Amino acid sequence: MSRKSKYHSSREVLSERRRIEPAPEPKLDRPSDTRGTIRRIGAILFSHPAAMIIVIISCVASALLSVLGPMYLGDIIDAIQVQVEIKLADGAMDFGQVLKILMTVFLVYAASSVMMFIQNYLMAGMSQDIARDLRGKINRKLSRLPLRFFDSNSKGDILSRLTNDMDSISVTLQNNLVQLLTAVSTLVGVFVMMMIVSPLMGAITLATIPPCVFVTFVIARRSERYFRRQWNVLGELNGHIEEMYTGHKVIKAFDREHAAIEEFDEINTELFRVSRLAQFLSGNIGPLMTFINNLGYSVICIVGGLMFLQGSMTLGVITSFIAYSKMFTQPISNIGNLMNNLQASIAAAERVFHVLDEEDAPPDSKENRIVKQRGNGRVCFEHVDFGYKKDRTIIHDLNLTVEPGNLVAIVGPTGAGKTTLVNLLMRFYDVDQGRITIDGVDIRTVPRENLRSVFGMVLQDAWLFEGTVRENIAYGRFDATEEEILRAAHVARVDEIVDMLPNGYDTLIEENGANLSQGERQLITIARAVLSDPEILILDEATSSVDTRTELLIQESMQELMHSRTSFVIAHRLSTIREADAILVMRHGKIVESGSHEELLEKGGTYAQLYNSQFGDCDIDEDF
Repeated sequence: MSRKSKYHSSREVLSERRRIEPAPEPKLDRPSDTRGTIRRIGAILFSHPAAMIIVIISCVASALLSVLGPMYLGDIIDAIQVQVEIKLADGAMDFGQVLKILMTVFLVYAASSVMMFIQNYLMAGMSQDIARDLRGKINRKLSRLPLRFFDSNSKGDILSRLTNDMDSISVTLQNNLVQLLTAVSTLVGVFVMMMIVSPLMGAITLATIPPCVFVTFVIARRSERYFRRQWNVLGELNGHIEEMYTGHKVIKAFDREHAAIEEFDEINTELFRVSRLAQFLSGNIGPLMTFINNLGYSVICIVGGLMFLQGSMTLGVITSFIAYSKMFTQPISNIGNLMNNLQASIAAAERVFHVLDEEDAPPDSKENRIVKQRGNGRVCFEHVDFGYKKDRTIIHDLNLTVEPGNLVAIVGPTGAGKTTLVNLLMRFYDVDQGRITIDGVDIRTVPRENLRSVFGMVLQDAWLFEGTVRENIAYGRFDATEEEILRAAHVARVDEIVDMLPNGYDTLIEENGANLSQGERQLITIARAVLSDPEILILDEATSSVDTRTELLIQESMQELMHSRTSFVIAHRLSTIREADAILVMRHGKIVESGSHEELLEKGGTYAQLYNSQFGDCDIDEDF
């Protein structure tokens, strides 16, 4: 099969995987705990009890005051009718009573408006306060989550939960919740008034509720899963956009713009499809409920007209009841329309709560909380087993002792466990079996913050934040003096770069160092490690992105930095590790060879084969 046909085949598989048929739906696309999510939202709201109680009271008061309006309007019609009859009898009319009722109506509606202002004002502040607290909780949660979470979730999806999902929750709290409370209060108040005015016509109106509830329940239950899928696909779309943006140079280099656009179009089309289904289904609630309510409204008009003709009901009462009938159906329609936003917000809230419910990184031991003091840097791995997944061990019974001040190089093929070794050493992950000690202290008994202050780390992928060159170097130690920053920059040869920058150390570095070369960014991260003055130094192919001359200069500087420090170097260019005290060759999570450069060459084993493949004509064994 050609590469092109394989690609299109994989695209078809991807499209098929994303396709959603009306039934059955994947389990993931259904809210896992709608009631639990609603309860949690309620608990968050009542974390502001005083404001929430006032909002509820003002909503109920506003609704009940507005309910009194039709009753007074009916009284006005009856009063006018009486004056018309008097006019026909003796020609005199007195509208004093009508004016009094009008003044009462004005005061009632004015009071209702004041209550609405209070509830909207308080809810706006409370909803934004809740949204701010939730964002803060998520931000703090992300700092406590283990690397495993970030390895298994795309950046775009995480960002979507922090932005789009939070916005949906905020809008619902600020607008939809008040509307829902008002609608429920109005519904109850109008029902009571209708039963007082005319129990018969009240019963007719009440008969429209069961079909309305049935329609709402059936449609809402079906559209809920599409709203869930909508937010999931939106997160997937954000992840794709973030990935394509950060890797746009690679995409252009391999001429994959069309493929990237095609994948975007597929995800975007899927988002369009599920969003349309969600909106269409939930949008049908309002029209169907309006149809049912209009049928009831028509029956009420007929019955009311007959009762008026029989003389059992005045024109004003009939007018009031018709107004109440319309008011009764309006909240039901509002609730139906609100189900659209409420379902979307419940799905969004569930995604946010999933992040908050993720298991934190294992806490530091409180019983054996040892504060690590600066020591010699003796590192021991004792019968260490580890796997990123419980059923897949990648480090097998590893034993290693690194004496203080030694330079240890770790080499091996991709997936051998080199970076995993460093992750375990810095407690990004904890071992499954065995233990790791530094100066005889089990690192699991040392607080992570204290433990990681022991290390200085330079990664292959240089990371810089938006700030000045000075600020990026000082990230290694915020209390560093200007003299210390300049000395670290000199050791890492950053001063040679700074001389060519327009504002020297005050030159602003763009996001992720976009205005610097990869090698220049790497030098600044090395200066950062120099400034931190670590007890143990970790270099993950730190010179891989610099030219040969700069590499030689950095190696000279690093010799000074690594002097009397325990150092771990993950290397692919074997020329950089000839002077290492010990070279460890890893394969399949085990150390298969160890020794100095000369000793390993004399053995003629895996290391010699790998070294000769870089500097000679030897082919690498496929098993390596």
